Amino acid sequence: MDTALTIGGTRFVGRHTVEELLDHDYEVTTLTRGEHGNPFADRDGVSHYRGDRNDREALEAARDAVEPDAVFDFVGLFPRQVEDATSVFADVDAYVFVSSASAYRGPPERPFPSPLREGSTPLQACSDEQAVDESDESYGARKAECDRICFRAAESGMNATVVRPVLVYGPHDYTERHDYWLHRVRTADRILVPGDGDSLVHRVYVADLARALRIVAERGEPGEAYNAADRQLTWLDRTLELAADALAADPELVHASSRELARADLAPMDFPVYTPTPLVAETEKLAALGWDSTPPAAAMERTAEEHLESDRTGEALVERGMGVDPETEKAVIEELAG
Repeated sequence: MDTALTIGGTRFVGRHTVEELLDHDYEVTTLTRGEHGNPFADRDGVSHYRGDRNDREALEAARDAVEPDAVFDFVGLFPRQVEDATSVFADVDAYVFVSSASAYRGPPERPFPSPLREGSTPLQACSDEQAVDESDESYGARKAECDRICFRAAESGMNATVVRPVLVYGPHDYTERHDYWLHRVRTADRILVPGDGDSLVHRVYVADLARALRIVAERGEPGEAYNAADRQLTWLDRTLELAADALAADPELVHASSRELARADLAPMDFPVYTPTPLVAETEKLAALGWDSTPPAAAMERTAEEHLESDRTGEALVERGMGVDPETEKAVIEELAG
């Protein structure tokens, strides 16, 4: 395969995947609406096709213009979108759908059972109402239904595969989830950390995810799903320690229990990338294709380097209701200090 079409591809995961494909001699075309800046505007080997992925005719026109060997679908959020994509691109050599670990289902008291296993951990159901609902609450259900559409397409002869990343981190992450912590590590003497700092969310470095997508396109089995997550686990305190090393900083981590946070009308879930129970995904299936992950220290160094070059501080995340504003954080730390 040497010609790729990305549906999306100019922001975070897609941006890194385009770089990965270029590094492996693909000619790449990105299909986007052009609403965000294009980092590849002046790059050899990259073309841009303007179109809305919700418009089937735009997908067909892009297919006919590019004649792609491989299609990478980064922005399939609704089943109807993936239904169209798997129909339009039924004859390509590989169609890779970027899903999410949120597609998995767990019991009500533990939404995500660990470890997450492809093929044995059940997927969420998706009602007709959820299939068209745009809220965050239906995100996992919609992704699960998109996965099932890919599996049905594979049963009909299409080389459709699914990759399920857990929590993605790395350079150019517009969500600012990790920028929140990096900014605090860099600028604060003391950082408020929920619980004992042992919150464990399996992460995947974005460049490793990009490599996983290429490898699955080249070597994956039709109708299969592949979890994507670092081969080494890092809990919250360890993540902050790696960030401190990368930024040459030495902040004090101040831990606060749920009861102590409640005095300031806070809860552990208010903090980015916190989870009350471990969230771990098995990755042997992807590794069997020859994939491996970057050591966490090296991944954090690259993430921190780009963070310093950006203007992201996590403030936008706080404005959206996630994270703790600096004044409240300072007040809680001072109260804990007595």
